[in-house]
Amino acid sequence: MSEVPLRIESQPAASDVEYLEDRINEFNIARTGIDDGALLSIFVRDEANAIQAGLFGWTWGECCEIRFLWVDERLRGQGYGTRLLAAAEREAAMRGCRVITLSTHSFQAPDFYQKQSYEVVGVLDDYPRGYQQYYLRKRLIPTPADRAAAP
Repeated sequence: MSEVPLRIESQPAASDVEYLEDRINEFNIARTGIDDGALLSIFVRDEANAIQAGLFGWTWGECCEIRFLWVDERLRGQGYGTRLLAAAEREAAMRGCRVITLSTHSFQAPDFYQKQSYEVVGVLDDYPRGYQQYYLRKRLIPTPADRAAAP
């Protein structure tokens, strides 16, 4: 069998990235037997439906991972980040999650998350060069009412 060449692509098609994600998810489900994964997104939109702030992540196996939380500079300091995070925590608890994880860089918002009761569980120095990446988690304790309301 001949060796297949590698192709480096700086601008991959979204469908190609989605294909990889789907394969990884299939593998994870096959290995763990846990197939309750669901996306989680929350948006703040203006009158023209343009995104002004938002949060994206997913839940899977009693865990929630927040990948992105962004607030437009004009809305920062007005509580939108706190509201988005609180809404994600409530939804995660309703889905039966026991923990939320996320990462942020030292130049982004580690203090914000720590004020919201997230604990630092790891730090990677020089990512990117001269800065750190923080890994944080918050343990959730779903109430019986949250569990009863979960789909």
